[in-house]
Amino acid sequence: MKYLLMIHMNPAAFDALTEEQRNEIMNAHEPFQRALKESGEFVGTHALGDPSTSAVVRVEEGGATVVTDGPFAESKEHLAGFYVVECDSRERALEIAATMPEARLLGVEVRPVVFSTGADV
Repeated sequence: MKYLLMIHMNPAAFDALTEEQRNEIMNAHEPFQRALKESGEFVGTHALGDPSTSAVVRVEEGGATVVTDGPFAESKEHLAGFYVVECDSRERALEIAATMPEARLLGVEVRPVVFSTGADV
């Protein structure tokens, strides 16, 4: 089963870290990814851009499209990136999430993927 491991970020908490601590978190992704690839559980990962550059698109009743700037909800935290892994159980997905660098800072949300399709569709 595939699981989405969502990395949440709070800029204030990240900025409160020393430069050495920030570098340690960022540099820990390479060995983390290597271990997932070696185990065959790695599906993919993406880092997301600054949420201040995001937009929300809604289609109102009557068909009018409304675009608003920023994330969909007011929050101090935002989705900073994610991994998709494929493993045998929820317990294994939780185990993998516990080894992610961000698990020590804000936590990693683990959610099963119930449908997925490739880019070739």
